[in-house]
Amino acid sequence: MKAVVFTLGCKVNAYESYAIMGELSSLGYDVSEELGYADLFVINTCAVTAEAEKKSRQAIARVRKFNKNAKIIVTGCASQKSNADFLKKDGVVLVTGAQRKDEIVKLISSGEIGAFSEEETSYHDFSALPKTSHSRVYIKVEDGCNNFCSYCIIPYLRGRVRSRSPEDVRKEIELLSPSEAVLTGINLSAYDYGDGLNQLIAGLLGLNCRIRLGSLEVNVISKEFLSSLKNLNDFAPHFHLSLQSGSNAVLKSMNRRYTREEFIEKCDLIRGVFPNAAITTDIIVGYSTETEKDFDDTCDLVKRVKFADIHCFPYSKREGTLGAKLKELPASVKSERMERLMALKYSLKREFTEKMLGAEAEIVPEETDGEYSIGYTGNYVRCYVKAKLPAKKTRVKLIRLYADGAEAEEI
Repeated sequence: MKAVVFTLGCKVNAYESYAIMGELSSLGYDVSEELGYADLFVINTCAVTAEAEKKSRQAIARVRKFNKNAKIIVTGCASQKSNADFLKKDGVVLVTGAQRKDEIVKLISSGEIGAFSEEETSYHDFSALPKTSHSRVYIKVEDGCNNFCSYCIIPYLRGRVRSRSPEDVRKEIELLSPSEAVLTGINLSAYDYGDGLNQLIAGLLGLNCRIRLGSLEVNVISKEFLSSLKNLNDFAPHFHLSLQSGSNAVLKSMNRRYTREEFIEKCDLIRGVFPNAAITTDIIVGYSTETEKDFDDTCDLVKRVKFADIHCFPYSKREGTLGAKLKELPASVKSERMERLMALKYSLKREFTEKMLGAEAEIVPEETDGEYSIGYTGNYVRCYVKAKLPAKKTRVKLIRLYADGAEAEEI
């Protein structure tokens, strides 16, 4: 039997999809992540934005085109939000939501169908290792979020913070033996096993693979934390710090627990320890309370920090959040501000990449594009090497700007 696991959304969803693929393989399914004919489809949905939720609903129609008689299982944040609606769709036999993904295989085996969305209060591991051939793997170390930012629906869907032990994290990395392991979670900074992230990092000392961190909040950046990262055998100096806005007024309205001044201070602290670090970020454009002055503050902070890259997107109201009670800004205002921020993003990304030209670095090849092998440096410059490289760390020299990164040559 053939099964396809189709994923929308974040790195945590990607990890969970690979774990579901591993469990389906243990049942005897021929499993793929590429859309095509299958007897069973598992759709791992996202609800972080209205557009993501819309795509999650459309995915059911997409997969039915490959086999109208296939069984469809829907899981993830969008189905946690409205499980009964998904269960009404043709071909859908099971809806598990965001918090019962580890039980999908058990429910398939037992023949149970229906909608399940009970809240979990402790961390649950999958019964099988993630099924992936990638040289860079995601390692989920935490689930849930306690922050309840005014714009975000995810804490209502994923539940409260639950963390995985450092011993289990290390064991999974050792078993998968990747060239690079990316530690990820719904709110990685909230990892609360023992002494938190410092204890997790200490538990990974001596590993030979490169360790990269997922998205962080600025509150975890400290001299102690940065020192613990320097002790790793191979740490990728890439810090994705969620900003969302560079205006103190908007940050307060968003229920973000830091100021623009604190954010800048933490970026300076990082560069004092890792001079060539890439600092990337997320920015929401056009939040309901954002004035022109507030947006100017965001652009000013972006220029001061000189982000290596920015994931920016227009604000979309999510029903059930505090922000949904506010009147949205006109779409034209959001669009105009997005254009300005995108221009800054590309200018700064080019500037950061240019600084790296002539430098030597290690990349982990992940994909190919024609005659090029493509991978990322530790500080997240996308490199194109005109050679067929093995899926392991390769030393290269960056020689010129190319496409969305740099062309490099193998050393």
